[in-house]
Amino acid sequence: MAEAPILSWEGLGLHQGSGWLFQDIDIHIAPRDRLALIGRNGAGKTTLLKLIADEVEADRGNRSIQPGTRVVMLEQEPDFSKCKTLMDYALSGKDAPERFAVEAIADQIGIDMEREAHSASGGERRRAALARALAMEPNLLLLDEPTNHLDLAAIDWLESWLNRYKGAFVTISHDRTFLKRLTRATFWLDRGSLRRKEVGFGGYEAWEEQVYAEEARAADKLDAKLKLEAHWLERGVTARRKRNQGRLEKLYDMRAQRAAMISPGGVAKMKLESDDVKTKSVIVAEKVSKSYGDRVILRDFSLRIQRGDRIGLVGSNGAGKTTLLNLLTGEIQPDTGKITLAKTLNGVMIDQQRSLLLPEKRVRDILAEGGDWIDVRGQRKHIQSYMKDFLFDPSLVDARVGTLSGGERSRLLLAREFSRTSNLLVLDEPTNDLDLETLDLLQEVIADYDGTVLIVSHDRDFLDRTVNVTLGLDGSGEVDIVAGGYADWEAKRKQRSTSASKSKSGSKGRETPPPQPPQKSKLTYKDQRDYELLPQKIEEMEAQIARGEEALSDPDLYSRDPKKFAHLTDAITKVREEKDAAEERWLALAEQVETADS
Repeated sequence: MAEAPILSWEGLGLHQGSGWLFQDIDIHIAPRDRLALIGRNGAGKTTLLKLIADEVEADRGNRSIQPGTRVVMLEQEPDFSKCKTLMDYALSGKDAPERFAVEAIADQIGIDMEREAHSASGGERRRAALARALAMEPNLLLLDEPTNHLDLAAIDWLESWLNRYKGAFVTISHDRTFLKRLTRATFWLDRGSLRRKEVGFGGYEAWEEQVYAEEARAADKLDAKLKLEAHWLERGVTARRKRNQGRLEKLYDMRAQRAAMISPGGVAKMKLESDDVKTKSVIVAEKVSKSYGDRVILRDFSLRIQRGDRIGLVGSNGAGKTTLLNLLTGEIQPDTGKITLAKTLNGVMIDQQRSLLLPEKRVRDILAEGGDWIDVRGQRKHIQSYMKDFLFDPSLVDARVGTLSGGERSRLLLAREFSRTSNLLVLDEPTNDLDLETLDLLQEVIADYDGTVLIVSHDRDFLDRTVNVTLGLDGSGEVDIVAGGYADWEAKRKQRSTSASKSKSGSKGRETPPPQPPQKSKLTYKDQRDYELLPQKIEEMEAQIARGEEALSDPDLYSRDPKKFAHLTDAITKVREEKDAAEERWLALAEQVETADS
């Protein structure tokens, strides 16, 4: 028999602006629930958490809670403005935890609670907020982006704590790895309604696509074209997710090429002999060292970054990631050694500060300096069409930045910066405040970017999906250079630890068996026809897209005939999706042909 809920909302509704943010929602949370709360930016996820926590007053519905149940919410952006120290924040409020309990958590998570709040980093503030929330011994813990600003060691600690936790929790997070490891059920907030399914985040994407497919079939049966058109974003997300699976195959090829260039030791050395490699180099570090006082950041570090590389920098806070990033981009100089940057290098930096986004500015001010058109890497595009590329409702073109959610503001900054002409993109914790759909979009944009990308991130899944080389820093001055993403770096560390243990014990491990050659397969008649005919079809679709874009370049089209503009935009989007599918189909067939001929 199912346990009685410790907290429930029945018929919950909240009116916001000109309509209902959501209504007629039922929520039941059991004593040991581990719930992921999923939804697009702006869907109301944070607001829903605050309603559960009784921090926001609902317009409709009944909330019930078992006597003695303590509900604690970890906010995404806690207010430290009235606190002198981090401990002052932790002990503030009428339901403050005991000081000894805060100190015990703070010691485990590694934070000095006497640190002055105004000078504390984002990671230190996040740790302090965690220490306060966990020390309150909640029965129900509400977590809004708990891994934001945390380094890998702190994320590991939090995952371990939550695995041992006896109460229930609901979490909003963009960190797929975090969600997959911890959640056992999912709340999906979508278009004003809330669904629940007894699967953790690992099963969410399949569930989401199943729901959209069923809705699309129902809409077709009812001939409800307008209803189907309302789902342009959701259907685009599903198609994007599938395209990204194809892009992962290309990423694996890049990793294999890079693996051949990394020295056997894989520690701060990279082969430099090839003349072809040298001509493609954009950043070259040779025997670089950097220290601050007695603290060694880098020691004898060499690396050659090529055009098109996607480089991930990982490590705990304080390990030296920012220093290494600043060295590679020429912001600071090494103590010894040499760093050479290509003369044609033109970089764009997307950082965590979001300083460009003044709340009183409109979306069009940020993207197009107040106009209707934006230059996107040298090509002219209507602002509302470009907004759809970044998952915005085009009607938000005149919305004030201050009215956007944190995730929408992050997405707006990405849209602005990705429009600029550049050949080096530097992303510092780009996944903070982004929802899962935007992460899929960001993955796609990075994969299609023509230049080189440097990414500092603690998002393990995101790194696995985007980078072909990982630079792992442990604070000792040494740098692991690994072909692959975070999982590859983690596997290398475990392998090194295991090898060291075996070496000490004198035991010998078994050799890894050589990889098996791919099995040859013959094309079917249909496959052979597709293999022969698809290239011509792809060319025809490219020509169709070009004609559509030429028509959209008319500066008066949107004001003269907005319906035609919308029709052209949707038609181009559809043809692009068909072209992407055709390209992926042909590439798969070409690989099959190559395998069969080898």
